[in-house]
Amino acid sequence: MSKIIKSSLWTIAVCWLWIVEVQAAWVDALSMYGQPKYHHGFSNFSFVNPKAPKFGKIVLPAYGSFDNFNPYIFRGIAFSDSADLILESLGYSPVDDQATAYPLLAEKFEISSDKNFIGFLINKKAKFSDGSAVLADDVIFSFKTLLEKGSPFYKIYYADVDRVEKISDYHVRFYFKKGTKNRELPLILTQFKIFSAKDFTNKDFATPTLVPPLGTGAYIIAKFEPNKFVELRRRDDYWAKDLPTRRGFFNFDVVRFDFYQDTTVTLQALFAGSIDAREEYIAKIWASGYNHKKIADGTIIKEEIAHNNPAVLQFFGFNTRLPKLQDRRVREAISLAFNFDWANKKLFYNQYKRIYSVFSNTDMAAVAKPQGKEKRILEKYKEYLPKGIFDQPFRLPDNSTAEKQRENLKKAVSLLREAGYDFVDGKMTNLQTGEALEIEVLSNAANGSTFTRVMLPFISNLAKIGVKMTFRNLEVNVFKNRLDKFDFEMAILSYRISNMPGNEQKEIWGSAAADIVGSYNFLGVKNKAVDEIVNGLVEAQELDDFKAYAMALDRVIMNEYYFIPHWYSPHERIAYNKKLKRPHSEIKTGIDLYTWWIEE
Repeated sequence: MSKIIKSSLWTIAVCWLWIVEVQAAWVDALSMYGQPKYHHGFSNFSFVNPKAPKFGKIVLPAYGSFDNFNPYIFRGIAFSDSADLILESLGYSPVDDQATAYPLLAEKFEISSDKNFIGFLINKKAKFSDGSAVLADDVIFSFKTLLEKGSPFYKIYYADVDRVEKISDYHVRFYFKKGTKNRELPLILTQFKIFSAKDFTNKDFATPTLVPPLGTGAYIIAKFEPNKFVELRRRDDYWAKDLPTRRGFFNFDVVRFDFYQDTTVTLQALFAGSIDAREEYIAKIWASGYNHKKIADGTIIKEEIAHNNPAVLQFFGFNTRLPKLQDRRVREAISLAFNFDWANKKLFYNQYKRIYSVFSNTDMAAVAKPQGKEKRILEKYKEYLPKGIFDQPFRLPDNSTAEKQRENLKKAVSLLREAGYDFVDGKMTNLQTGEALEIEVLSNAANGSTFTRVMLPFISNLAKIGVKMTFRNLEVNVFKNRLDKFDFEMAILSYRISNMPGNEQKEIWGSAAADIVGSYNFLGVKNKAVDEIVNGLVEAQELDDFKAYAMALDRVIMNEYYFIPHWYSPHERIAYNKKLKRPHSEIKTGIDLYTWWIEE
């Protein structure tokens, strides 16, 4: 090749590289909408104590069992509480700015002007616990392995990624599929955990194992005994301890989890000094179970901590794959028999509010009649939507009086008759098939004692209209297997809702996930309007559009009666040893024990 040709090619290459370079910008915060709360050079988040002492040991309760330290795979029962302690992600989104990612393993984010890719410049100080550097190869391995061998969730969650490419040892790019408008995609690519590629040279990622993965986090698993305890030790060489996104976190030298089979047992463990803190999930115990001298003398502190998080979406879920539960009228009729008002007064000491939305406790809840952008979105799918959805806001049944409860049961009978049922020998029977309407509700053993009290009046109310309901508690692993295979009629389920819902909504409600074994679309939702509204939510370029799509999604889901909502509290309840101290902030952060510390 002549020198002239070589020189020309070199010039073209340089120009091409320059063009690529000007098409991208390096930033130190990645925000979906608006400006980041924290600006360049910030020292720590406002809700932590950056001067918290690093000291001592905390013992916490864990429940059930485990056979695995990898919560990102389909098989096995993983101990997921350890994941955030031993593994890090490329970025971190704080509780007071969840639509923004700040640097963690990546020290900078690379954004293309045409929005075709996002790049990450890996912090050269980032080290695994064996001292080896975190490289682009580890990021690529982690991403590809999650898609190929991880839970089915990830294939849908990251479906808009076309490819991932190594630019250099510390520079990696994720290219998006042509035409994608997924605004959330850059943000969620900062969130997956990074594993060591070398660590899995002779290990199968998809196989449950009790060999802890090599991590980049603040802790390592020092010792454990399956189903009894896991003890983690803070790394002396933790590379990120002075990062703004980590200053004030992880203040305990040792974090130990002791396993229990019943949540109620841990109250006595707290008073006995066997554990240091315990969240309370049962209203009756919170109201009457803490009459103890250690509460009176201040040794144990009982506290309600406000949070601004979306309410956990907890419910009785219908498996709509089953013919008898495919009719919306049947689902609504069963919903009318659940008396939350009675349960809250008699069982919960009026401590709860009813979950009224997919996005309860947020401004994304559709609480009024549809209007503006939301109405225009819904009008596109009018033929697929329940009648009356435009005329009035969705409301759950009012069972506050005996008279109202009787009216609701009458309405339930009318709905069932419209759906082809009627009384035959006192049983609500499908007149076409001759089958009586019977429903089994599943729960895992950890919830059993709590929900038995709730279920009894529910079962009794349904019996009044000829519907037989049974309730079964299953061991945690059996319950999980039944859910994974969609082998249930109704089940007690919950989803933790993001402050910025996005791609995960495809996995929860999307038709594409409904028939994938192990997906999170447990309810079998297949709804054209839902699919397209979720796509609009993910692709929304402006915050107003995002909220309009969120409200539209909420309204459709609630009006279809895919589940019977439970309840939530605007406070998180915890009792803890007085040696524990926590940061106090005007921000309603809820409980984050990894920002707490022990006073020497």
